[in-house]
Amino acid sequence: MSHFLELSQLHKTFPTPKGPLTVVKDFNLKFRKGEFIALIGHSGCGKSTVLSMVAGLEDVSRGGIVLTGKEVTSAGPDRGVVFQAPCLLPWFTAFENVMLGVDQVYYTASKLERRQIAEYYLSLVGLADAMHKRPAELSQGMRQRCGIARAFALSPKMLLLDEPFGMLDNLTKMELQDVLLDLWQRDQKTALMVTHDVDEALYLADRVVMMTDGPEATVGDILEIPFPRPRNRRELLENPEYYRLREYLIHFLNERSHHRPAPSIPPAATPAPDSGIKRFFNSLSVV
Repeated sequence: MSHFLELSQLHKTFPTPKGPLTVVKDFNLKFRKGEFIALIGHSGCGKSTVLSMVAGLEDVSRGGIVLTGKEVTSAGPDRGVVFQAPCLLPWFTAFENVMLGVDQVYYTASKLERRQIAEYYLSLVGLADAMHKRPAELSQGMRQRCGIARAFALSPKMLLLDEPFGMLDNLTKMELQDVLLDLWQRDQKTALMVTHDVDEALYLADRVVMMTDGPEATVGDILEIPFPRPRNRRELLENPEYYRLREYLIHFLNERSHHRPAPSIPPAATPAPDSGIKRFFNSLSVV
């Protein structure tokens, strides 16, 4: 079966005064079309580096990235990126910031059609009444809504999210998680989201990929999330399975992230979705 996105033997090495430093090593991952993957790990483990390589913003030192049959060698509008800081041009309104990309991608459409695309996505994220305000007039959460609208408005093949809610308070974060899910579920774009928030990963993702600590960080384990969609936050929080999976992720981050996978795993293989989870649950005194 061909995969929508395949990361094979990814290495990323940076030069330092003491010599080359390999931040990511032998990173392998395959995405199904329409899948939402959360990449989780400790700060500095290389999560954002992996995302930046997929986005084409960082060169690959070794290995390859293939998106829909074509190797990724540079950035492009087929990958929409949402950063922790939305990076809006301060002298433009929210609408004008979104239109910058829309004008580039939909250059054959009429001016009215392009305007309607920008207005549509700004309305979907809740900025219908604020789209003609400049970033300084918007709250941090509203600026991030604009960043999400900008990414979706380009109709990319893939969505890349680098801790997009990391700077927000909990209430705003939960609101925007629901905004993101609502947009994503309309056409289920393949998505990769970097996060250090266990609850966010469980709520949003189809699979959670756990990274080992750097340097030479790689895939440590992969957890399939069994909850059906659309998801209801309250129902999840009442589900005992949610807490079992949450405990598994926390256990990995606290106890296992500093270990590289066993050498018996072939370098080019993706770890099994339930790798280690049965052993972990069997070791618990209370199930």
